Amino acid sequence: MSSSKNAKGFHRVLLKVSGEALMGNEPFGISMPVINSLADELVEVHRSGVQMGLVIGGGNIFRGVAGAAQGMDRASADQMGMLATVINALALQEALKNSGAEVRVLSAIEVGRMVEPFVRARALKHLERGRIIIFAAGTGNPFFTTDTAAALRALEIKADVLMKATNVDGVYDKDPQKFSDAVKFNHLTYDQVLEHDLKVMDGAAIALARDAKLPVLVFSMKERGNIIKAVHGEAIGTLVTGGEADE
Repeated sequence: MSSSKNAKGFHRVLLKVSGEALMGNEPFGISMPVINSLADELVEVHRSGVQMGLVIGGGNIFRGVAGAAQGMDRASADQMGMLATVINALALQEALKNSGAEVRVLSAIEVGRMVEPFVRARALKHLERGRIIIFAAGTGNPFFTTDTAAALRALEIKADVLMKATNVDGVYDKDPQKFSDAVKFNHLTYDQVLEHDLKVMDGAAIALARDAKLPVLVFSMKERGNIIKAVHGEAIGTLVTGGEADE
C-alpha cells in the first residue's frame, strides 16, 4: 500500500461511486446538481492532500445484469454497461474540471480519442502529479462488476483503502429500507461478508480485498461531507477488514 492510515486519515484512496447515486431524484440518467455537488466535495478532499482514484458504475444508464435478465446475451449487455460508465466518467470529469481540478479518465476499453486507455504506470504518474483519476469501463471484460473493477484498481494503484459510497449509511443485517429492526454493523470481517452474503460488494471484490488485506469502507454519500470524513479517518459507515468484528 502507498502508506498506512495515520492521524489525518488516508493518503491514497479508491472511491467507488454507483451510477444510481448520480441520478438524485431523477428516474434515469444524470442529475447535474448531484454530480456538481459530488465534484465540489471531491475537489475539497483532493486539495486536503489526498490522492484520489474513482471507479464509477453505469446503472443510471444501463446495467448489464438487467439486460441479460431480459434476454440479451450477457457479454453484449455487459459491454453496453461498460460504455455507460464511460458516459458517467466524462460527465464527472467535466464537473471536476469546472470545480478546478486536474483530472484524467482512463478507460479499460478503447474509446477513440475521448479518453486515455488504462495503463497502470500512467495512472500512477497521474496520481503523483496531483491529478484525480476516473477509471472507466470496469475491468474491460464481461461478467465482472464495477465492484470488482474498483477492488482491482485499488490494488493496482496501491490505495490505502477501498471506499464504496452508496445510498445507505453502512452495511445492515437486512434491508433497512424494508425492515425497521435492521441492525447496522460498524465493523465486519471479509469472511463474515462472504459467509453471510452481506450486500457490501460482490464476492470477487471482497475476495480480492481479503487476499491483499485492503480495508473496505462502506458509507452514505447522501450526507454532504461524508467523503471528507471518511478519508480523514472519522468513524462512519461500516469498515470491513481481517480483524476482529462487532459482536
